[in-house]
Amino acid sequence: MTPPRAGFTLVEALVSLAIFALLATAGSAVLSQAIDNRFAVKAAADRTADLQRMRSLLRADIGQAAPRRARGSTGRPLPRAMVAAETPGDPVLTLTRTGWSNPGERSRSSLQRVEYRLVEGRLERRVATHPDGARPGAPQVLYRGVRDLTVSFLRDGSEGPAWLPTPDRPLPDAVRVRATLDGYGVVDQLFLVGGA
Repeated sequence: MTPPRAGFTLVEALVSLAIFALLATAGSAVLSQAIDNRFAVKAAADRTADLQRMRSLLRADIGQAAPRRARGSTGRPLPRAMVAAETPGDPVLTLTRTGWSNPGERSRSSLQRVEYRLVEGRLERRVATHPDGARPGAPQVLYRGVRDLTVSFLRDGSEGPAWLPTPDRPLPDAVRVRATLDGYGVVDQLFLVGGA
């Protein structure tokens, strides 16, 4: 009689292949879940970065607001130095801000007209190099997924969609921006006006 040969039987090989297949399936499911989680975390981080960029630009623009009225699309001066939307289609916020440059070594910095518009769920910012007569540049998309956005002004403790400028106080004390954003819900922000 010949001695039995060492090795695996067919049943043992099939069982080990089945166990390996179960482990490979579980491993690929865990790997797939980890990849999905990574994309979800990246999307949330991108949304947070967009929100921070939007807040930073609003803070910079409102903080550098100049007490000068700009001209609207009709060529007439706006009623106040800082204006919220009054009719559908108007920018949600229009203001004049001091610019970053000092062209021609003038004694003051340049002035820019800044408009914030809500267009098809996007908050866009457009800057005109001059407060009067200049066309705004290309829109800069600040945040996608804006369902609603309202702007109100605070002056002497009262809040409203507009305020009455006076010669000694042509700007409000602060600007409140309330937005309903996808992924965050209602975001309520208060920005101090630099020239107020």
